[in-house]
Amino acid sequence: MDRRRRDLVDRDLEEAAADLLAHDPRLRGLDVRVYFDGAVAHVEGDVPDAAALAVLRERLGRLAGVLAVWDRVRVAGVTPRVVDLGCGGTKQHRDNLGLDLSPGPMVDVLADLSRGVPLADESVDQVFVVHVLEHLADYLPLLRECHRILRPGGVLHVLAPWWRHVNAVADPTHLRLIDVATFKHLCRPDGSGRCWFPLLVTRDESTVFADLVPAKDGTTPADDRRLARFFD
Repeated sequence: MDRRRRDLVDRDLEEAAADLLAHDPRLRGLDVRVYFDGAVAHVEGDVPDAAALAVLRERLGRLAGVLAVWDRVRVAGVTPRVVDLGCGGTKQHRDNLGLDLSPGPMVDVLADLSRGVPLADESVDQVFVVHVLEHLADYLPLLRECHRILRPGGVLHVLAPWWRHVNAVADPTHLRLIDVATFKHLCRPDGSGRCWFPLLVTRDESTVFADLVPAKDGTTPADDRRLARFFD
């Protein structure tokens, strides 16, 4: 998609989101702002409680054409704690906590993620794993760590190159191929009962996007109807 069309799509999605906020009685009156960049919804502002934020994420994710919902919303006045794992030289927001193996201007904590994530259980609200999984021969241990450190209702945001795009194979450091269907396995309970609930799993012509909630503390695994929204 060329830049002009991408911008037009973003403006159309912003209009749809504004209409949703104005007319959906569950969202009307929320002090939030939504803008789109590359069909990813970016949400800022305040909501009274976690339930309102969950409804907001769900309704925005149901708009046709939305690839992901990334929010930096205060809940009852509390700013979310957000982590960028394997951030390298780019964090998704300047205030995120950046972890990486190598030092750099965006890296706040040096960490070998193959040995685990040096954060406490249920201590963060969101985790970004952007163009990381494809570099790992086995990424399941890292995803288990993400599940561990996320609070109930928290969100894991994953971006990875779609396996059929040249970017997936052009980089010799890429070790794994990723598809939307890859995440179906992760949304089924493993041997310990651990799994993810899919908020949104999509792709465009080059990238796979996944917004996943850890299924714990009242968040139950997705049923077949929910899985059918995203997976064959």
